[in-house]
Formats: sequence, structure tokens, C-alpha cells
Amino acid sequence: MWSWELKINKPVKPATPGKHSEPPQKIRIIGGVWRSRLLSVLDLSGLRPTTDRVRETLFNWLGQDLVGLKCLDLFAGTGALGFEAASRHAHSVTLLEKDKKAHAKLLANFALLQSSPTPGAVEILHRDSLEFLKQQADRSSNLIFIDPPFQEEGLFNQALIEAARVCDDSAGGGIYAEFPASRSREEIEALVPDWHCGKYLEAGQAKACLFRSKRG
Repeated sequence: MWSWELKINKPVKPATPGKHSEPPQKIRIIGGVWRSRLLSVLDLSGLRPTTDRVRETLFNWLGQDLVGLKCLDLFAGTGALGFEAASRHAHSVTLLEKDKKAHAKLLANFALLQSSPTPGAVEILHRDSLEFLKQQADRSSNLIFIDPPFQEEGLFNQALIEAARVCDDSAGGGIYAEFPASRSREEIEALVPDWHCGKYLEAGQAKACLFRSKRG
């Protein structure tokens, strides 16, 4: 059983009381077919794109080529994680976003990326991520990204528990879960006792685990 830990130290500017921190207007795809392509980011409350440095670390963990993997990007937001997986030749990527404006921006960004098509299938759904996940068969996906708004603790917990049922990481992949720094790694691991947080990072106000199944 492997274990790996990283702390990314970056000064955090205090937030103005009553206001959410402003997201960047553009973020870039790190690698693959769409390397260096930019994604537009909406200024929406709760929208918190996974940073370039964190995504670079995550896909170093996963490997640069995701051929054959079926991926779910829950609470997709900007789509940075799902589009990054598609760029790296995932077999299929389904991005789920229930906010109407964010879903429309996902479609617009994907339309621009299509000038350089990827070999895998990409599906962008205007759906509730948790309800969709509950409808999926056991062990029907290989890589699942979970990154809901940080204030939605109960939603995160339910999504992680369902993902542990749906994910089959025997051919690679796993469950990537991003959560606020106020929660401990041990608390999150306790939600899915059959999985192990083997890759772990801390970056500013966020923590993240890449879970792998103990079955293997």
C-alpha cells in the first residue's frame, strides 16, 4: 500500500468579510491534446477552480496518459478536472453541473476545445451530481473527481460514500476528493473504510486525497 504527501505553501490573502474570493478569469489545461488551452471562468459564489499546481500534482500521480479510463467529474464547475482528463486520452469523461450558468459555460468552453478533438467521448450534463451518482452501477467508473463547494459538507460526504461504490480503480484511476483545510484527512478517510488516501496534499485553504481501493 503506497502513501505520498505534499504540502504546497502559498500565502493566502484574507477574504473580505461577507464576500467570496474571486476566481481567476482564465485557467489553463496543463497537459495532453489541449495543453495550454484556456478555459473561461465565471464569477459564481462557491465556484473554486482547482489550481494549476494542484492539477499538475494530481495528474503526475495519475500518470500522463489515461487511455481506457471512464471518468466522472462531479460538481464540474469550470470543468478543469474533467477536461484535463479528456485531454489526456481518457476513454470517456462525463461532466456534471447543476448550475445553469456554469453548465452553459462548460458547453461554450468545450465548443472551443473541439478545434482539436480528443479520441475519447466527452459528455456534459445539466444534472445534480449526487443524484446521478446514485443511479450508477457498482464499479462502473474508473476515475471520479469530487470537488463540491466547501460549505456543502454533507454533500461531499454523501458523494464520497457513493463514489466508493461506483469506482473500480483496478486498471488505474481512483477517487480524487478535494475538501476544506478545516477537515482532517483522518475524518475523510473514515467515510470510506475500504479505501486508502495514499496520495495527499495541502494547498492553502484546501486539502485533497487520491483514494485507492484496499481491495487490490
